[in-house]
Amino acid sequence: MKFSGASAVITGGASGLGAATARALHEQGVKVALWDLNADKGEALAAELGGVFCTVDVSGEASVKAGVEKTIAAIGAPRILVNCAGIAIGEKTIGKKGPHRLESFKKVLDINLAGSFNCIRLVTEAMETLEPLEDGERGVVINTASVAAFEGQIGQAAYAASKGGVAAMTLPIARDLMNMGVRVNTIAPGIFWTPMMAGMEQKVQDALAAMVPFPKRLGKPEEYASLAVEICRNTMINGAVIRIDGAIRMQPR
Repeated sequence: MKFSGASAVITGGASGLGAATARALHEQGVKVALWDLNADKGEALAAELGGVFCTVDVSGEASVKAGVEKTIAAIGAPRILVNCAGIAIGEKTIGKKGPHRLESFKKVLDINLAGSFNCIRLVTEAMETLEPLEDGERGVVINTASVAAFEGQIGQAAYAASKGGVAAMTLPIARDLMNMGVRVNTIAPGIFWTPMMAGMEQKVQDALAAMVPFPKRLGKPEEYASLAVEICRNTMINGAVIRIDGAIRMQPR
């Protein structure tokens, strides 16, 4: 894909992996739309990058449609969608307080899985209006799963199910959109430094970093962003789920 003149939507773009990806795409000459619920951080970063911020709840149809409309009005129809928005909870199937709350399980799936699909279906509808580039390519979608999709830990039933769903839907959606010239891929990060991680004690962060075979540290958002940029650039990467995890395989706890 040629980046010059292209536009991108990054969900969860106000911080963490999304913010790093927005910066990396901006450096390639891509105009960025940051979709998030954190307006303060989102507006500040959008202003820094010369992009646009949209307050978007990825699980809501009307909210995403409004985000698409604002994005198109500001920077044009996007050729790139990077789904980084998501939440995580820790709750055992049967815990000290009884069974896993059904409402919390549904909420995680609603945001992480259904929210990703909601953005894909509505943003790629806008991509379809674009003129094809080389190889007939109109755009690319990058989803964010997790190594928890494959090795979910204790208390991660909801999170692992949501991320497993993201990984599983990658190939069928790539096949659905092949005649449009839209590629679909998923990145599955290991243990990365994110705002959620920043809230943990340093000894917890150090223990997590020590679990990584090599390099023995937390992943950097910039490393996720670098992979996202390469997926955009390389047209042969399609229908793939790519781990970026330092060879970690998660243990039960």
